[in-house]
Amino acid sequence: MFNLLLMKDLLLNYTRYNLRANKLLCDVMAALTDEQIDMEIVSSFPSIRKTVYHMWGAEDIWKRRLSRESTDTWAPKHFKGAFTEALQSWQDTSQWYIDFIQAAGDELLLGNLTYKNMAGDEYTNSVRDIVQHVMNHSTYHRGQLVTMLRQAGVTEIPSTDYIAFLR
Repeated sequence: MFNLLLMKDLLLNYTRYNLRANKLLCDVMAALTDEQIDMEIVSSFPSIRKTVYHMWGAEDIWKRRLSRESTDTWAPKHFKGAFTEALQSWQDTSQWYIDFIQAAGDELLLGNLTYKNMAGDEYTNSVRDIVQHVMNHSTYHRGQLVTMLRQAGVTEIPSTDYIAFLR
């Protein structure tokens, strides 16, 4: 039998973990120089800034899909603020997921969402799978950020492992 309470608890843990892990890295990245932030590094995205903007943008676009808001723009695309402002916007977006899960009723968590990707292709997935995807996506790119930070000369990087969050 499907246990909705257990699923909601697990999603809350994942969203809280995501915010905590993002915050830990944001605290480190807030102290970086522009040279370190924009240093070219071979990875999925060629710099710390571009990786962060991708992660923030992805969390934001899924937030807007889940909120049934317009998804015709990519949040970081026209962003002109300071890197620290982007870090804060990303953390605010991560907090939104916690609030979303806390407020979500059974019908929403058990329901599906039909949406279009950036290419305009239509898909339908369960809300719970979408939230889990967003958290996993961020975990994947946080691992890249850790490697990029080391290459940028950062020697003290906090653990962003899920088990460290649970401890």
